[in-house]
Amino acid sequence: MKENCDHTANPANEGFFDPETWTYTYVVYEGDSSPCVIIDSVLNYDLKSGRTGTKLADEVIAFVKAHKLQVSWILETHAHADHLTAAPYLQSHLGGKLVIGDHIKNVQTVFKGVFNLDDRFKADGAQFDYLLKEGESLAFGRLSLKALFVPGHTPACMAYEIGDAIFVGDTLFMPDVGTARCDFPGGDARTLYHSIQKILSYPGQTKLYMRHDYPPNNRPATGMTTVADEKASNIHVHDGVSEDQFVQMRTARDKTLEMPTLILPSIQVNIRAGHFPEPDANGVAYLKIPLNAL
Repeated sequence: MKENCDHTANPANEGFFDPETWTYTYVVYEGDSSPCVIIDSVLNYDLKSGRTGTKLADEVIAFVKAHKLQVSWILETHAHADHLTAAPYLQSHLGGKLVIGDHIKNVQTVFKGVFNLDDRFKADGAQFDYLLKEGESLAFGRLSLKALFVPGHTPACMAYEIGDAIFVGDTLFMPDVGTARCDFPGGDARTLYHSIQKILSYPGQTKLYMRHDYPPNNRPATGMTTVADEKASNIHVHDGVSEDQFVQMRTARDKTLEMPTLILPSIQVNIRAGHFPEPDANGVAYLKIPLNAL
């Protein structure tokens, strides 16, 4: 996977922000007509009607085609609980392989039980084209990404180091927003603290690209900060915040949070790599809503 790639190159990237889910999708590439990767895509979903849409995904497709990029990998940082992935839709239009961290099998096992999925659903990660391990690299053209295992928000979270940047998933947010919640199955605040310190051990000028932004005080949404800025002013985990202080804060804060609006449809689709459940005899696919279970 590592041949003929340049680990030191600093590629270009384009971020696409979805204001409905406060989510960024990134296209990372060397230049026009080069291979690229897509990180954490979004399939629009209307909760009231159960209908999906492709507005944001179509913007990504238009960008890729306009710049004559070739998609090598379509990556997820984890099985998201707040939006559906558009990965299969993007793959059908652009090619590329669907990728997630190999600990997704743990998440699939948990939610197979939560949703009482039958034996047609295999908790072995086979729904994805490739499962990444900690420290493993993937080449795309002359560029390369390195997988960083950063559990805590979920037990399967990955961040992706590319050149002078890290795409952090839900591990960190902008300094004035803080850090990810840890109260989903398999989440753990102490584990998240160590994952954050892993990211913050990089040089101060390292760029950090956020998965989400929830801007306070009417500031515009922004997807990028640096290690130095996070260490100086992240409201949850700046320099001087101890592990025990972080765990106490995160645990207390998580108890006050409501479940994400789209958690039930998102998890069921995302553990399937974005594929919908098999249709019933009438040709319609259905999702389950467990009562009094979460």
